[in-house]
Amino acid sequence: MAAFQKFNSFVEALAEKKHDLGSDTLRVMLSNTAPTSNLNIRTDITEVEAGNGYAAGGNIAVVTSSAQSGGVYRLVLADPATWTATGGPMATFRYAILYNDDSINDELIGYWDYGTNVSLNQGDSFTVDFDPSTGILTIV
Repeated sequence: MAAFQKFNSFVEALAEKKHDLGSDTLRVMLSNTAPTSNLNIRTDITEVEAGNGYAAGGNIAVVTSSAQSGGVYRLVLADPATWTATGGPMATFRYAILYNDDSINDELIGYWDYGTNVSLNQGDSFTVDFDPSTGILTIV
């Protein structure tokens, strides 16, 4: 799996109560434009075109654990639903972007760079695979 990279604005947004990671709706959308760490909100991202198995806004990533132990917080998410190309090829992508759909401006959290373009032809599937033991982010 590609390594998680946080957006710099996530740190401030967390401190300013723009996220409730335990209960907010988090989503993963796809992009083929390289994000930079200084982006803030969903509209700063160029999302792939919807269609052929991809819905605008991406898929929900359900929170399975949002807890701290010994002063270390860990966010664990279930894999978002699998994207399957239907009716033709799905738009090519390279980046999976995590954002908070419940925050006022759809605040960005982080992203994964798969290192190369991912193309899904008719019937091909792709799942962003989250690690259920280490989670997607840790705050110490």
